[in-house]
Amino acid sequence: MNPVVEISTWQLLLGLIFIILAQGASFAYHLGLNRDITVGTIRTFAQLFLMGYALTLIFQLNSVWFTLGIFIIMAVSASFIVRGRVKEKQISYMVPTFLTMFISYFVTAIFVSGLIVGVDPWWEPRYFLPIGGMVIGNSMSALAIALERLFKEIRQQKDLIETQLCLGANYREASSEMFKNAVTAGMIPSINAMMGVGLVFIPGMMSGQILAGADPLQAIRYQIVIMLMLVGSTATTSIITMLIVRKRCFGRGEELLLSTSGRE
Repeated sequence: MNPVVEISTWQLLLGLIFIILAQGASFAYHLGLNRDITVGTIRTFAQLFLMGYALTLIFQLNSVWFTLGIFIIMAVSASFIVRGRVKEKQISYMVPTFLTMFISYFVTAIFVSGLIVGVDPWWEPRYFLPIGGMVIGNSMSALAIALERLFKEIRQQKDLIETQLCLGANYREASSEMFKNAVTAGMIPSINAMMGVGLVFIPGMMSGQILAGADPLQAIRYQIVIMLMLVGSTATTSIITMLIVRKRCFGRGEELLLSTSGRE
């Protein structure tokens, strides 16, 4: 079996040509993304190298507490990234979002690593952290999309919701369409990924295993589990979070708390 081809420092830096192309496109068409691209590039290098060194240490220590500590840091970071993308100031959504994310991700990672893959112990960092990271990354994006959609549609449909409430509907009935649209928007990327996996693109985990010399058929089994895991965790996390956050958009008397000018 051929050894893994290593990437040298200058080869890694050569990859910055893609960032230069993106910067050029943003500048030429006045997209206003130059700062975000630059910050994103710096954070990509810094965060991934930091994670690489941290994982090397954790793999050597093989400690459940260090493994769970890294997992908690990943979940907390994801919740702050969601908050940064969802510019909502009027409704408090951070606590239920974080708790739902953490519990859902933790249970999913344990189920996949300990039961489906059958790792012993279940917290084996080489399996638990990559699996947990994939769940967190995928569901984080879905939650941000769903929350943004929920707040936006409730504000846009404010008059309709209040009319339905005045006619005797409860908050669930008055906002059912907005709730459904928000969850659907968060789910679509994962479903689209299932539609194109293997035909349109080769996913990251499968590619990584193949590049590392694993049997492609075994890599496929892992990837199928991951795709199913991502869709299920995204659906569960999105629905539970939307149910809690939607309730927070209404007061005790089921009056709508969101105002059209309440977002900053």
